Amino acid sequence: MTSTPVTARRSKISPEREQEFYDAVLDQLREDGYEALTMEGIAARASCGKSTLYRQWKTKPQLVAAALRAGRQGTLVAVDTGSLAGDLREAARIAGCSSGRDTRLMQALGHAVLNDEELQAALREALVGPELAAFDVMVARGVARGEITADHPAVEFLPAQLMGVLRIRPVLEGRYADAEYLVRFVDAVLLPALGLTPPGCPDGPTP
Repeated sequence: MTSTPVTARRSKISPEREQEFYDAVLDQLREDGYEALTMEGIAARASCGKSTLYRQWKTKPQLVAAALRAGRQGTLVAVDTGSLAGDLREAARIAGCSSGRDTRLMQALGHAVLNDEELQAALREALVGPELAAFDVMVARGVARGEITADHPAVEFLPAQLMGVLRIRPVLEGRYADAEYLVRFVDAVLLPALGLTPPGCPDGPTP
């Protein structure tokens, strides 16, 4: 007799209860770092059984990635201002609105992001991949509007520059890269590199 494979299913929980799990993850992550984060500790903090967490998310990296995604205040996917300059400025504003919290969490993840392949894959799927795809869409719209050429050499560095300054400002200046700072960075660095003028400047595009 052959056995029928059992497909793991997520049980239904309320959005409020799911957020309690995510809050428990992020709180423990901030306090103890990724290496000390355990499913047992999360379950105790969230007053649930460890099996509940494994049914929903299967592994610690998947749960962490889901919690980080749920904790974001905005996403770049919905950005569409009508111009590439406007899109990049809005992306900077969104990134800056949660830069302090996001940066603290990434610091808590520490070297695990580089050394734990499962965590890295989960983060790329849940967070990094969608944001990179959003940048690609912004650029494609800019190319279609004739704002830049498809082979512009600065295009491939846009995500690294914008995300990089989020992480490095606390190290260099002891301050987080807030929305105002990031928008100024876009105007002073990214747009000139693309041959674009900040909105509001003479002959510049209107977002």
